[in-house]
Amino acid sequence: MATAEVLTNGNSTLCDWHDRYYHVDQILDRPGPRTDPSFMAGDGVKEFLRNQCKILVIGAGGLGCEILANLALSGFKDIHVIDMDTIDISNLNRQFLFRPKDVGQPKAIVAAEYIMKRVPGVKVSPYYGKIQDKDDAYYMQFNLVICGLDSVEARRWINATLVNLVDPENPESLKPLIDGGTEGFKGQARVILPTVSSCYECSLDMLNKPTAFPICTIANTPRLPEHCIEWASVLEWPRVQGDKKMDTDDPEHINWLYTVASARAKEFKIEGVTWSLTQGVVKNIIPAIASTNAIIAASCCNEAFKIATSSAAYLNNYFMLIGTDGVYSYTFEHEKRDDCPVCGGESLDISVPRTWTVERLIEMLVEKQDIQIKKPSLSTASSQIYFQAPPQLEEATRPNLEKQVFDLVPDGGEITVTASTLPFSLFLRITYS
Repeated sequence: MATAEVLTNGNSTLCDWHDRYYHVDQILDRPGPRTDPSFMAGDGVKEFLRNQCKILVIGAGGLGCEILANLALSGFKDIHVIDMDTIDISNLNRQFLFRPKDVGQPKAIVAAEYIMKRVPGVKVSPYYGKIQDKDDAYYMQFNLVICGLDSVEARRWINATLVNLVDPENPESLKPLIDGGTEGFKGQARVILPTVSSCYECSLDMLNKPTAFPICTIANTPRLPEHCIEWASVLEWPRVQGDKKMDTDDPEHINWLYTVASARAKEFKIEGVTWSLTQGVVKNIIPAIASTNAIIAASCCNEAFKIATSSAAYLNNYFMLIGTDGVYSYTFEHEKRDDCPVCGGESLDISVPRTWTVERLIEMLVEKQDIQIKKPSLSTASSQIYFQAPPQLEEATRPNLEKQVFDLVPDGGEITVTASTLPFSLFLRITYS
């Protein structure tokens, strides 16, 4: 890539090369047949894109690397990136911003440095940590947010956070969210306008249900290496480690699970327990395909460009790619749910048998496709039904687990459901069958 080098106060700096934006300017210099009515061709839109628009990329893995490169080469010059992971040698086959010398280093920092070195004039500000570390003021500074995450919980968190940011009196508080995801040869990209269009929470029921193994099989008759790994994580970790929280991103924790699962497998003469399989089972990892990442990242960045410039109509609102048998893609509008706990505002109606205990209701909340709340805490306007934390409160409300819901909540009564991993509350209207 040719660059122009100039001297400023005796220091060498890099500026745009000749015809750097030639092809992009073909779009921005004149309106087209699908141009948004608000599009103002010319220098103004180019100035906004290259010198004013601030964009956040969440995730610097397989999707994130592609997204960062695409944005930088499309003309976005003020990019921020968040990622909590470090580079593993297994990442190098598809996360092309990283090299063997980078193994063990934070993805966000290495990716930012590589992009700034490779694409002159682009500023990439990295943050090595969790998205939950940042407050509302941090997210308010961006014009757009793009997610390239491999975690449903993280997606739910940022989706709810951006919805909660919206102030009807302040149009600038609406931050478009572009979400990309891949699963082997399948992928999706979507545009979410918080409070306006369907949000991520509205579409939880579209997710593939995680594979679950019966506890009795895991505990008594394991037959697969996955059974041994689940036994180590679900049963042995809490027994041995007590209240210590398992961090599936901590290599020491994965190594402990691998060691325990290997011993279990040896006892039952089961082969196939490996470190990578252990990590895959506890993190529910699905092998990533570089070409799928490239297509979905391109779609996400295309939508970011259209939203930032109004040069064409943006996606409304869901793009699906299926590459398992040939290449097939389609788009559709996913509709808002009135009972969505994040953007809907209405209580979710749940009918349960009168014989159900609180413990059974909690199991349903974890398993139900359109809810999927891990470790939910339950309360009503006048009482605490069951709280997962702190330990003292959990112990005080634990006896309620065996009580019937009918004895604690009247027919038509509401239960408030919260979880430490999600920044919103779910309201259930309970009826009995």
